[in-house]
Amino acid sequence: MLTAAIATTVPLQAQFNLGNALNSVKKIADAVTVSDGEIVAMFGQMSDEMDRMNPVAPPDDPYAQRLAALTAGLDNYDGLNLDIKAYRVADVNAFAMGDGTVRVMAGLMDGFEDNEIQCVIGHEIGHVKLEHSVKRMKSALQQDAALSIASTASGDVRQLADSELGKLVGQVIDAQYSQADETAADDYALTFMRNNNYDVQGCPSAMDKLAALSGGAGGVALLQTHPSPQTRARRMRRQLD
Repeated sequence: MLTAAIATTVPLQAQFNLGNALNSVKKIADAVTVSDGEIVAMFGQMSDEMDRMNPVAPPDDPYAQRLAALTAGLDNYDGLNLDIKAYRVADVNAFAMGDGTVRVMAGLMDGFEDNEIQCVIGHEIGHVKLEHSVKRMKSALQQDAALSIASTASGDVRQLADSELGKLVGQVIDAQYSQADETAADDYALTFMRNNNYDVQGCPSAMDKLAALSGGAGGVALLQTHPSPQTRARRMRRQLD
């Protein structure tokens, strides 16, 4: 995963330092009791808040128009309803969430070719469809007994307390995927490219660019969650050969 969105001047963790907690909260004693449906709803909460805190490119914006052209017909893929938008931030980054949210940073779009951006999107969708992000959410809930949720008025659906969103973003989105998860998401991206008739060579070339960024400030945060892009590029080229 290409980690979470970061505004141009304010770190994500600072963005999500939210105000007052909801008055009525319930501590999660056992995360196993949280259903997959509730977890998807939690991702939706996080997505809404991230959109509120970051500049979403409007439809007439050049970044939005380019991204719309690159993802035409991708309202749904592999059974997942997708909401793909651009953030007008300088970071070389992208992320996806379990509710189908996909966000691509302007900084990544500036430096990547069309097919490379498409591969990044496929990789992020892979993390969702392979349930890597759901597993990370459950792990975060299990590891932090202080994490709280609040029931809705009906009592049927539980949601994150407002004060917990920032903590969960840090634990779920900024955390590092395992190498096995990254490899699986890479493989998913190659299939994604073929299924959509995109230029599959964008996958290894995207990894080449991540490797080139490893010495620069723009690539530091990204590479924390993407170990050894050189190795991944070589592996992809072997598969394509």
